[in-house]
Amino acid sequence: MEFVPEPREQVILCCECGTAIPPNPANMCVNCVRSLVDVTEGIPKQATIHWCKNCERYLQPPATWMTCDLESRELLALCLKKLKGLTKVRLIDAGFLWTEPHSRRIKVKLTIQKEVFAATILQQTFEVEFVVASMMCPDCTRVMAQNTWKAKVQVRQKVDHQRTFFYLEQLILKHSAHNETINIAEVKGGLDFHFAQRSHAIKMVDFLGSMVPTRSKTSEQLISSDVHTSTSNYKFTHAVEIIPICRDDLVVIPKKTANSLGHISPLVLSTRIGNTIHVIDFKTLQLSEISGTTYWRHEDIVSICTMRDLKKFYVVDVELVGPRVGKYALADITVQRLGDVGKNDDVIIVRSHLGNVLNFGDLALGYDLLTANINCDTFERLNPDDVPSVVLVKKGYAERRRKRKQRNWRLKALNKDEGDMVPKKQELQKKTTDFEAFLRDLEEDPELRQGINLYKDTSVIERASGSAAGNTDAMLEDEDDEEGDDAPEVPLEELLNDLKLASSDEADDEDMVVE
Repeated sequence: MEFVPEPREQVILCCECGTAIPPNPANMCVNCVRSLVDVTEGIPKQATIHWCKNCERYLQPPATWMTCDLESRELLALCLKKLKGLTKVRLIDAGFLWTEPHSRRIKVKLTIQKEVFAATILQQTFEVEFVVASMMCPDCTRVMAQNTWKAKVQVRQKVDHQRTFFYLEQLILKHSAHNETINIAEVKGGLDFHFAQRSHAIKMVDFLGSMVPTRSKTSEQLISSDVHTSTSNYKFTHAVEIIPICRDDLVVIPKKTANSLGHISPLVLSTRIGNTIHVIDFKTLQLSEISGTTYWRHEDIVSICTMRDLKKFYVVDVELVGPRVGKYALADITVQRLGDVGKNDDVIIVRSHLGNVLNFGDLALGYDLLTANINCDTFERLNPDDVPSVVLVKKGYAERRRKRKQRNWRLKALNKDEGDMVPKKQELQKKTTDFEAFLRDLEEDPELRQGINLYKDTSVIERASGSAAGNTDAMLEDEDDEEGDDAPEVPLEELLNDLKLASSDEADDEDMVVE
């Protein structure tokens, strides 16, 4: 047999400590290499990151604030960007070490590699501690301080009620158009929206213009300027005026303008307000639209009767005389003023578009032009034969029937700042009346409800379901007492479940419960 010697591993002595080691380019053992070379040199072991305690965002230099959760990938990336020496080494692994949440300390464990000698790569693991320092971001600074807004949008409407702003508020909430505002101030005649950037204010102006007919003006005010760098600081104000015509208003149009709108009657009734004014000729069922451009060009288009001028009439007879257009039907309706019922036989026969809505014995709301005090040159120039005695607007319901019912839905409201001006008792009562009228409009008009969100009031629904069994006899008596006089209600299928992600205190501030 031939003897084959076993191969023996060659070893050398470490040049520093003399330990036998396999040959390597450095001719040193691992412990000696680590003692002589520190691959973490140049990487700080402690750093500071800034955190806004109001909005809970972290500063990403130079001027970006970002939202990060604890031990998230975004926060880890933010911490690694604070370490300057990582560009000279190879990062192998990084992860968080557990710390107390209230300690304002974040510990990160890093594993890096670096070539220390020719063909010699050393890997090392170490910890970096980040101190979370509190610092207020510029957006929160503008909110906390006074007069620090960059742009403001002033929304006004020259009417004696606030129904338009109630509807506009729900549109803003549904489309989340208020997310960029830093403050919303409630002032006399409208609302003021404050923004930190001018682009956000322009976006709000465009949103308002897409919802209702408006016109706007822009002004700027110089706050400061630097002659050395030729830079200036301005504050911008956008004044938005909403067209002063609302739903169910009686509108008079000059004859020339009426001819340009399809030869419609000069006396029309507004049925809906969108980005245009939808009007109807209650004598012929002719429909038309008045754009904001048309209105501002012909400012003699005037609303001569509003919701505060509505009178109650008792329907004596309904006779259909014409075709139907959508939900409207032409009819000759015999009515009597509610105050004259049982006193005299004075009845009025009017041509109306509510032929399929009103029936004998119903209560109707309309404008009594015989007793109304109207100061309008355009109205006075109309032919007296073309002016009706009464214009019926909509169906009315018994007041006692409405008050007895409790709504099972509610609306949300914007968190508005009323300022130092405390409203008077008369103004609060007027606002409550306008809001109740707006809620009744929502109950009566399904088309109006399509543009906003209505939420379930679980407390009312549970209370009603719990007491339904015990009050069956009382409900039957009420139905016999007021049969056929059911006030309109919002179907339960149209209501949304209220999803609350905020705390209970914040939710109470943002929600308005309608009882």
